[in-house]
Amino acid sequence: MGISDIIEQFIRESMSDENFVELQRNELANRFGCVPSQINYVIQTRFTNERGYIVESRRGGGGGITIKRISVNNSNPLMHIVNSVGDELDYPTARILVSNLADYGALNSREAKLICSAMTDKVLNLPKPTRDTLRATILKSMLINLI
Repeated sequence: MGISDIIEQFIRESMSDENFVELQRNELANRFGCVPSQINYVIQTRFTNERGYIVESRRGGGGGITIKRISVNNSNPLMHIVNSVGDELDYPTARILVSNLADYGALNSREAKLICSAMTDKVLNLPKPTRDTLRATILKSMLINLI
């Protein structure tokens, strides 16, 4: 497990009881024996909007950071995703959406794996615009059938 994985795990565990966590960049860097830019890297790559997070950063004073988990206010998170997916969807975004549904408990791990496996670029061996359109259609159809 690399330092980025360890930092990510620590932040996620810090959020386990709440949907947000407030951190100090310098304190985290000292705790994990790394530079503050490593903390920035983890936050910028693993706590993105696409993955269901909002990050607020403050300059100075040790670099305060607030990370909030986006709540799905819709009573049915599957329908929320169906309504939010546009006409085209690339695989990394599709995988993140499905992963978020599994994190929320809307899908079990088996369902998430099956859906992701049906949407890979290898399976959808078509030119990009057609592939991304088909991927969006497949995801919507699978989720609607699970409702």
